Amino acid sequence: MRRRDFLTLAAAAAPTATAARIDLNAVKTRKTGKVEIVFDSPGTNPKPNGLQATDQGLWIIDQGPGSKAYLVDYDHGKTIREFETETTASSGITFDGAALWIGSTYSREIVKLDGASGRTLERHFTPGAGVIFKLASDAPPRSSPLAKTRAPAQAPGASQGIASALAGRGSTQVGGYQMGEVLGGAAPGTGAHGQEWREGRLWFAVPPSRSVYCIDPKTWVVQTMFPTAGNRPHGIGWEGRYLWVTDSNLNAFHKHDPKTGEIAEKIVLGDSDPLPHGMTIRNGWMWYCDDVGVICRLRM
Repeated sequence: MRRRDFLTLAAAAAPTATAARIDLNAVKTRKTGKVEIVFDSPGTNPKPNGLQATDQGLWIIDQGPGSKAYLVDYDHGKTIREFETETTASSGITFDGAALWIGSTYSREIVKLDGASGRTLERHFTPGAGVIFKLASDAPPRSSPLAKTRAPAQAPGASQGIASALAGRGSTQVGGYQMGEVLGGAAPGTGAHGQEWREGRLWFAVPPSRSVYCIDPKTWVVQTMFPTAGNRPHGIGWEGRYLWVTDSNLNAFHKHDPKTGEIAEKIVLGDSDPLPHGMTIRNGWMWYCDDVGVICRLRM
């Protein structure tokens, strides 16, 4: 085959970014109950960034100093258990019945911990980790409408190197979405966010690759993956056989068929609602957190 013919066939076979885009306007919107702020997240300067509903209570992972994990009751947010974790500015948490799995954002790892003591059991690399990029069609960055009424956010898990680089640019905060823009080639990248456990498999969302992965935790081999609706996927949660995926910049949740990745429905929040980060689903309620420090829910 001539090189020209080969290149023509390759170009025809390769999907384009435009063809792969999802028409979110064509996706059915689900009507839901009003968003309620149920309680403040625990801690002195809380920055909740992941949730997991269990029969014992609601797990919260905080991305502040110590990356503390809390198990709280659903009614008042009273702490049942808490411990520091060996993770960095954590994003996303789930429970497999005995152990917790947490996304260590800035070390780009997924860490397995003992659910009773917080002792680290395993550390794994994150498929799809890297520096988050921008696409021309992306929604603009969105911040919490509650930020002005809350304590100023601290740089979540920023290392001394990152902090020093930012200081020279007159900035005091950097997150995964600013790293490439601010630090260029020095950006260390980020890893997984939302986590879920089902039937012996670990599911997680990875913003740098704009994808959700299902992995076998015993072999650490990816079983399946599908693209997300936007550029800032965060918390994930099961409703029956469907997996809902949060997108913080779209201020919305998208219901995916995990076998195909197809989006069946969406829930869109109001501009004045708390910004969604971590998310979980229990008994017909969607629980989510805004990293300014509040735990919310809405009736699905």
